[in-house]
This record gives sequence, structure tokens and C-alpha cells, in this order.
Amino acid sequence: MTGVKDRLLTTLADQLGNPHGLLGKGVAVALNRGNKRAIAAAVDAAAPTAGATVADIGFGGGVGLGLLLTRVGRDGVVHGIEPSRDMLTRARVGFTTEVADLRLVLAEGSLASLPLPAASLDAAITVNTLYFLDDLPAACAELARVLRSGGTAVVGIGDPEAMAKMPFTPYGFTLRPVDEVVEALSAAGLTVERRALANPPLPHHLLVARKP
Repeated sequence: MTGVKDRLLTTLADQLGNPHGLLGKGVAVALNRGNKRAIAAAVDAAAPTAGATVADIGFGGGVGLGLLLTRVGRDGVVHGIEPSRDMLTRARVGFTTEVADLRLVLAEGSLASLPLPAASLDAAITVNTLYFLDDLPAACAELARVLRSGGTAVVGIGDPEAMAKMPFTPYGFTLRPVDEVVEALSAAGLTVERRALANPPLPHHLLVARKP
């Protein structure tokens, strides 16, 4: 029984980090439902204005793409960066008009290696992605690199103590103390403001990182 449980939890953890295949379709719906409040809070904290160029990094089910498109309006551009090819396909189907109008630009990639020029973004959000990174300082340096001066990146993470109680997190998640993430963002040259989000069933932290 233990072996079956381990395989199931390993599969679930893998899907949460990289939704794919038939199971990934269901995971995408669950991610949109479960993460919507945290993603909406991240968009609000990033506060993109009409005409801005922004990104959702690791957008998963895609709910953040729609929220950002609404905020930046007809003259803005949203970059959707995602490691899962199936989620990229899902976004292309779901946002056909926006992609055709070049208001939404989709690309395969991750926080560790962003397919974006330096100083190209006014704002970025990345929610529940840090668990799947090996090199946190490199990822934070990438965020700082793509932000323009005065730009804002919002990093959303579940409270690590609460996350540690979830049955699937031992199977591929890296749970870092919030202070460690703040230090990595600060070392990359960003000024960080911490905000707490009471987001049942899991407390959430928003790290609002601004580039001077």
C-alpha cells in the first residue's frame, strides 16, 4: 500500500509542477480554482497600468493571464512564460484572439531562464512556482534582470509550515523559509515588501519586489 501511495503522491507533485497529458487538464482546472485568490492578490499588488508590459511566469491554468490582460488593456502586452507545453497549448486555445492581436505572447520557459530581454517588463507575477526551483538566487537575479527601473515583481508562496503538512510536498517540493526568499530577492537588488494573505485553506505570502 505504501508503494502505491508514494507513486500517487509523486505523480500529483509532478503534475502540480508541470501539468501535462490528460491528468494535467484536470490539474489545470484545479490550479485555477485553488490559486485564483492568490493570483488576483498578486496582480493587485503588482498594480500594472493600462499600456504596461507585464508577465505571468509559470501561469499554469492561465487564470492570471486573463486578469493581467484586463489590467493592461488594449495597448498593453502580457507575456505568459510556462514550462509545460500542454499549458501553453491550453492558453493558445483559450486566448486565441489575444494571441493573434499580439496582446498575449506565450513562450516556453521558467523563472530560472526567462526568454525575455533585459529591462523589458513593467511588472511580473509568479505564484506557487518557487517550490520547483533548484537555484533560487539565479531565479531572483532573472526577475531583477527583466524588470525595468521602477518595475515590480510579485512572488507568491504558500506558508512553508502549512505547506509541509500537505501530503504531496515531500515528493518533489522545495519549501524555503520566507526569509530566505526575501534575502535572495534583496541580494538581486530588489526592495522587498512582505504581505500576508489569509487565503483558506492555506495561508499565503506575497513578496512585492521593486527594482530601484
